[in-house]
Amino acid sequence: MDLLRAAGRILAEPIAADRDIPPFPRATRDGYAVRAADLATLPARLKIIGEIKAGPLPTQVPSTLNRGEAFSIMTGAPVPQGADAVVMVEYTSLQQDSVEIIKSIVPGENVVAQGAEAKRSSLVLDRGTRLNRAAIALAASVGKSRLQVFVRPRVAVLTTGDEIVEVDAAIGTTQIRNSNSYSLAVQIQEAGGQPVLLPIAPDEPRRLRQLMEQGLQSDMLIITGGVSMGRYDLVEPVLAEMQAEFFFTGAKIQPGKPVVFGRVKCGLCGAGALAREGPSAPVSQKTPHKYFFGLPGNPVSTMVTFELFARPMLEALAGMSPRPLTFLHARLKSEIRVKSGLTRFLPAILSGRYEESQAEPVPWQGSGDIATQSRATCYLVVPPHREQISAGEWVAVMLC
Repeated sequence: MDLLRAAGRILAEPIAADRDIPPFPRATRDGYAVRAADLATLPARLKIIGEIKAGPLPTQVPSTLNRGEAFSIMTGAPVPQGADAVVMVEYTSLQQDSVEIIKSIVPGENVVAQGAEAKRSSLVLDRGTRLNRAAIALAASVGKSRLQVFVRPRVAVLTTGDEIVEVDAAIGTTQIRNSNSYSLAVQIQEAGGQPVLLPIAPDEPRRLRQLMEQGLQSDMLIITGGVSMGRYDLVEPVLAEMQAEFFFTGAKIQPGKPVVFGRVKCGLCGAGALAREGPSAPVSQKTPHKYFFGLPGNPVSTMVTFELFARPMLEALAGMSPRPLTFLHARLKSEIRVKSGLTRFLPAILSGRYEESQAEPVPWQGSGDIATQSRATCYLVVPPHREQISAGEWVAVMLC
């Protein structure tokens, strides 16, 4: 795949350096290439014997620096033989064909040694790496104009409930527009998948099963709603009829307690997500199971449980190397009081910088409050044993 098109994808091949990086000792500052020993006594006066800028070495100047000499040098230029440091121009004074230097320096200062970043043939990008801007730049620096990447997993999204209607449908007083399918589609895209939006499933077992079977033709199925304990929560019973294997049915968190995860055995029924894309377009690997998540129907619960549970699974299907969930820390801006027993994820706004970062809880009306969620920039993570956290305490934060 073309280098730019590969951005955001998961690398399916290891990438090695085609030469040392940098391929020569590189100056990191504008100034003068010197022998550090020549600056033992200050101020020091050195003879300027030439100028080196980034690019080919000039042929009209000496190639080696001797005692008592200096090269004028620019950032990114190769440090000449004999020089072991670069003194910044701020500490120098030019005087005709010599330079006076008022600051001492140690060998290696303001110089990146040849091969310091990577040695020739060493691994620079491993299989399973998400190709962010730095990874794309690194691939370009080692001459890779095309990359082999994993295909994006197809993730089917099935929203359930008689009260749910499509966004542009005529809506009754007690009905709710379908927002979960769209928020999940965005999260799936951000995680590297391709969302497949299914029709809304009614609270009727036969049609629900039909749509589940349709969704299981994708690489993963995410169902929202119908996973609690109500009379019309039919997701788990229908999955049980399909001989699903449940890994867990519920988590000690709020919002999102009634989350479900499992798989359905389907033989070699569908294309796996781990095919590589390349010039030869190899055939997709097969998988004997399809994985599913049953997420709560309340919108905030859906968003939280996707990040905690579905995203890591989707990334694994996409070929990404495992990584832990990322949490930041900030000082709590105002007191929190909750019931103990569950790990809680509370919408909040993160502000400030560095050690002055603060997280302010956002007043909300529960896990159906999309308006509050849209204003939040993070979730405050409250441990299950805490009932009260005072303002000023450090708290864990998960970005939205």
